[in-house]
Amino acid sequence: MIWKGGNDMVETEQVPLYSKLSFDLIEYITTHGQVHQKMLSEREICKEYGVSRTTVRTALKELETLGYIYKRHGKGTFISSQWKERQNLLEGYSFTEQMKELGRTPSTIITAFHYYKADSYIAQQLGIQTGEYIYRLKRIRFADGIPMMKETTFLPARLFPNLTQEQLQNRSLYEVFSDNFQQKINYADEEFSASILTKDEAPILEVPMHAACLRLKRTSVNRENHVIEFTLSVARSDQFFYKVRYHRNTH
Repeated sequence: MIWKGGNDMVETEQVPLYSKLSFDLIEYITTHGQVHQKMLSEREICKEYGVSRTTVRTALKELETLGYIYKRHGKGTFISSQWKERQNLLEGYSFTEQMKELGRTPSTIITAFHYYKADSYIAQQLGIQTGEYIYRLKRIRFADGIPMMKETTFLPARLFPNLTQEQLQNRSLYEVFSDNFQQKINYADEEFSASILTKDEAPILEVPMHAACLRLKRTSVNRENHVIEFTLSVARSDQFFYKVRYHRNTH
């Protein structure tokens, strides 16, 4: 049998048991499952993982909500095709990939990389104590040589020990999270607002002062429910757009 759990499935305060089960089932679906393939029954999952029927039902309900599975009355539960169209949260939103999809050539310049103690505002956003050490990363994102976005990212230092600017050169931030520090994103919250550029921001993005822009605030959370990234971005409204696809949970 491919799926394994059993004694490794231990409920903790940070991660509910059903969430741990959901992670393992998602990994199976994305690596071994086939679209419209029938899932194991609740009884089979209980036996494989040594968990209760209640835990299994809660995990399957979460997978159904996320679009990984669907149910057919009287026939059982099956793997959905929706998950293939969903954004991969292990990588997070990727400016690089979005620009490539648009046929543009992306590039990034790191303008600052600092290691210092968090003030009360950043500490609150990262869920840490004021005075804990953090990294602050400033980047300018380009497409075809045109500055598109200015980003400032804050990371809790304890989750990324000995992080260097060299590790971040010419690599996706989320790739570094995963490959170098085994930090997997569980979910991310984003907020958007229309605004105008300040006198300091406008020259960086090569547009007139008070030009329209889009402001974004992103908070990424790992599988242990710890915030691993807080990013503030400002993007040119004449060059940048943000596309989101929503799925109805029909199967």
